[in-house]
Amino acid sequence: MIPASFEYHTPQSVSEALTLLGQHGDDAKILAGGHSLLPALKLRLSSVGHLIDIGRIADLAYIKEDQGQLCLGARSTHYQVESSSLVQQKCPLLAECASNIGDVQVRNRGTLGGSLAHADPAADYPAAILALDAEIQVVSSSGKRTIKAEDFFVDMLTTALQAGEIVTEVRIAPAAVKTGSAYLKVPQPASGFAVVGVAAIVTLDASGKCTNVRVGITGAAAKAFRAKGTEAALTGEMPDEKTLAQAAAQSTTGIDANGDIFASAEYRMQLVRVYTRRALAKAVERAKS
Repeated sequence: MIPASFEYHTPQSVSEALTLLGQHGDDAKILAGGHSLLPALKLRLSSVGHLIDIGRIADLAYIKEDQGQLCLGARSTHYQVESSSLVQQKCPLLAECASNIGDVQVRNRGTLGGSLAHADPAADYPAAILALDAEIQVVSSSGKRTIKAEDFFVDMLTTALQAGEIVTEVRIAPAAVKTGSAYLKVPQPASGFAVVGVAAIVTLDASGKCTNVRVGITGAAAKAFRAKGTEAALTGEMPDEKTLAQAAAQSTTGIDANGDIFASAEYRMQLVRVYTRRALAKAVERAKS
């Protein structure tokens, strides 16, 4: 189908994009990579009077280190995140997660900021962003603010972004020594979206016990979430096979799972527990090495 008519804008700076948002308000939408918005417009599931394409804003395209933190501009494509030597060195979990998104065409066009702002419940990045305890920086005409990953994802396709705000940067703190991570998922056969995806980070002390555990899960519920029960069950413990299984069993506690043509709610719950155990086991193995 052909989308309804709209005005197309190509701002060259963040300030110009914010001015356009202020002028057109609810009748405007931001376009980043476009892999979610454009299909919705073509199917007439969404409409817009003014499309503001931020794909030409150079100030949003970077991957760098700043004061010890890894900083990624919102326009960083999945391929850039996947292939960046800095990301691979400082945050291998994010690079591994990016490599699991869609196909080559999608990874060359889709963006980190666009994916986070869209907040698809089956997107890959949210699991990793939650496990990394990242910070999302946003800007509006009123100024800048920082949103913690745990507060960013509110509900299905809903974030803590307020009207007139644009995601500009993701910041990730450096990992401690003896930290391992892993992202594993069950992909939908056609789209590659996660039926279930699990991002795990484990830090070990000198004796081999878990001193820090973070687990982010996507695809299972209306929004990505942290498996707090699993994290608590494993912290302070030796990560042997039995302990990992017991901790992973807590990953679905209190979760209202999605059910669809790809997996029933019950099957998704089982996938979460299985893939949480597998992701934790791989993270522990990497932490030891």
